[in-house]
Amino acid sequence: MKLVSTVQELQSEIQHLAQGRTVGFVPTMGALHQGHISLVKQAVSENPVVVVSIFVNPTQFNDPADLERYPRTLENDMKLLEPTGCSIVFAPNAKEVYPEPDKRKFNFGKLEEVMEGKHRPGHFNGVAQVVSRLFDMVKPTKSYFGLKDFQQLAIVKNMVKQLQLPVEIVPCAIIREESGLAMSSRNELLTEEQRKNAAVISETLFKAKELKGQKSVQEITDWVTETINKNPFLDVEYFEIVDDEQLQPVKNWDEKSTKVGCVAVFCGKIRLIDNIVF
Repeated sequence: MKLVSTVQELQSEIQHLAQGRTVGFVPTMGALHQGHISLVKQAVSENPVVVVSIFVNPTQFNDPADLERYPRTLENDMKLLEPTGCSIVFAPNAKEVYPEPDKRKFNFGKLEEVMEGKHRPGHFNGVAQVVSRLFDMVKPTKSYFGLKDFQQLAIVKNMVKQLQLPVEIVPCAIIREESGLAMSSRNELLTEEQRKNAAVISETLFKAKELKGQKSVQEITDWVTETINKNPFLDVEYFEIVDDEQLQPVKNWDEKSTKVGCVAVFCGKIRLIDNIVF
């Protein structure tokens, strides 16, 4: 496993290792946990060469304080990656990724007008900027994304289609802590007490799935919001039940689409997201 920090080193290393074979790519912002590691392991099982990028992308943070708070743990990340069989770790600085400011504006239509897009203006444009740049640098055959960031996955798929990029996007299952809390780099910022209470988010989602046959879409939506908000540590920003393609709110269970319940919750100042497929 080799650590590189420039595009030149990265491409030279990929060329040396790949020699026409497939390249798997896992883009991350670091502060790695077992959720990330599961993506890397899947990539390693499917490709002879695997690149993991570690880059906290400034253009996808609409809140400067959130960018400042985001954990940066390169040394620990390297230790976690060592046993996975990953080939290259690419940890560039901002100047390397953005030699010039990226002024591109993507249009994702309705996809970016709901949930995360609605509450974090500009976030997905930043995601598309950085992922498309990284794809251009790595030129992967397949790239792996966790289903926890459900809307982000839809945005990346849409961007690949728009730009006609020759990369296959591979969705990977949500990995959870023992308590059920979806693994996230932000969990590291929670106190022990907050972390314990944050498990109420997934508990509520699992229960909502069981209640599907007994309650309407609106009743489940209200019930999830009220149940999570009853916990004094938690404050729901949104909970929506949407279709899995355009991510538009569904009105009833009979609509012909896979339905996903997506939630964003503040635990103190830390914002956590999760989802459940109904």
